[in-house]
Amino acid sequence: MQPTLIYCYDAYCGWCYGFSPVIKKIAETYQSRFHTEVLSGGMVLPEHPVHISATADYILGAYKQVEELTGVEFGADYLWHLQHPDQSDWYPSSEKPAIALCIFKDLLPSRQVEFVADLQYSLYYEGRDLTDDEAYRHLLEKYELDPEAFYERLKSEVYKAQAYYEFQLCKQLQVTGFPQVLLQVSESKFHLLARGYTPYDTLTKRIELVLAELENHLYN
Repeated sequence: MQPTLIYCYDAYCGWCYGFSPVIKKIAETYQSRFHTEVLSGGMVLPEHPVHISATADYILGAYKQVEELTGVEFGADYLWHLQHPDQSDWYPSSEKPAIALCIFKDLLPSRQVEFVADLQYSLYYEGRDLTDDEAYRHLLEKYELDPEAFYERLKSEVYKAQAYYEFQLCKQLQVTGFPQVLLQVSESKFHLLARGYTPYDTLTKRIELVLAELENHLYN
C-alpha cells in the first residue's frame, strides 16, 4: 500500500492552528509520495454545553506562546470573546466542525488539509463561531460547494456517525493530544512523526527517514 500521512487535529486546538502552515506545506511537498488524511479528535465534547468563560482565562494565558513559537496570529474578533466572556454567546464544541470535515472529505478529499487550515483561520483569526451553521458559508463559496447540499448533509446522522467514528479512531491510534502526525505504511504499522507542534524541517527529516527505511526494505 502507498503510505498515508495521518494528521490528527481538532478545530478547537490552538496548537493545531499554529501547525496549519507546517502541515499544509508537508501535504504539498509530498503529494506525489503519499495521501494526507485529516482526522478530527473530538477534543471539546462536553455532555452539556459549556460556556467560553470556563476556558477564557487559560487560553488568554496561552495563545501568545502559540503565536511566538509558530508565527500565526490570533485575531481581535476571536480574542474579544476571551476578553469579554460575560458578553460572549460561545459554547465551543468539536462536533459540528468535525461533521463539516467529513462532508468536505467526501467532496474534495485532495484539499482537506487546506480546508481545516481555513476552518481554523475562520475561528482563531476571524472570530467565527464554528457551532453556528453560518460560519461555514464563506468556505462553501471559496471551494465552490453547493450550500443547499452541504447544509442538508450537516444535519445528517450519517456524517455525524462518521465524525464520531473519527474520534474513536484517534483514541485507537492512542492520540492523547493535538496536533499529532503518523505515517501509516501498512494495515497495522504506523510511525509516530509528531506529537505537539513540530517545525517543518524537523518533520521533513522524520518523514525522509521513514521513507528511506521503506525503500531499503523494498529493495533488500
